[in-house]
Amino acid sequence: MDPTYFAETELILSSEGRIYHLDLLPEELADTVLLVGDPDRVAKLSKHFDSIDCIRAHREFITHTGWIHNRRISVISTGIGTDNMELVCIELDALATINFKTRTLHSQPRRLKLIRLGTCGGIQPEHHPGTVLVSAIAFGLDGLSGFYNSTTCIDQACTTALSTQLHIPDTWPRPYAVHADTELLKHVQHLPSGITLTAPGFYAPQGRRLRLKLKDELFLNRLPACFYNTLPVVNFEMETSALYFLGRTLGHQTLSLCVVVGNRYTKTFSKNVSADTNHLIDLSLQLISGL
Repeated sequence: MDPTYFAETELILSSEGRIYHLDLLPEELADTVLLVGDPDRVAKLSKHFDSIDCIRAHREFITHTGWIHNRRISVISTGIGTDNMELVCIELDALATINFKTRTLHSQPRRLKLIRLGTCGGIQPEHHPGTVLVSAIAFGLDGLSGFYNSTTCIDQACTTALSTQLHIPDTWPRPYAVHADTELLKHVQHLPSGITLTAPGFYAPQGRRLRLKLKDELFLNRLPACFYNTLPVVNFEMETSALYFLGRTLGHQTLSLCVVVGNRYTKTFSKNVSADTNHLIDLSLQLISGL
């Protein structure tokens, strides 16, 4: 069988020829894609569009594609976690690179700009709720990269350094560090940046304890002092490592911006999460206008 042909069980399409989870046709996806976790946040972004030419909704994946001035943009909700981000990234790449009629690769695939807009927990004391942080590097604690036969975009030196500083035990998934796209980073140099820890859960994997004891009770305490080169560890969230690893491995441009809603060091939480996320949206629209 032709190795460049993608069978029905690998490239799963609906009866209308749409990609399985996102429920999109290739022409309904813009080259610039804003990724948000919360489905309700899609409309908060698209209300700033001059026009909308596509609205699709399937499960937690909502897409609005439209125009701001002369730029076409898609806003897509991913839901929570690297498992959701994995299928979103793979299906976005399929929409950009595969001919759905022939099930073979395009001779001239599209290169996407994939920009995550999310919320996070701040780790450094100066990053109070409402601060927007740039993920210059994502450090994945989720283990996703181990399922793919590619390490080209993984910074092994950074992975080793952070694993040592954080005392990552052998019983945890194998971590991996991936950098943001350097060209997109140039547009957000005015914002604070650092290393983002992507966790495979919200509670124990991020050092939260309710009724169950943590395996490593001191993990959270070590974070503020951890760094690589001159970049400190600045926040926790649950999606960026998958976006960076898959997006960059597949040849797309990736960037993640997250607004702090709670600071884990000072134990302070946002008084108005909606206002904080609107601030993030305003910054993202400024970023888009400058690309």
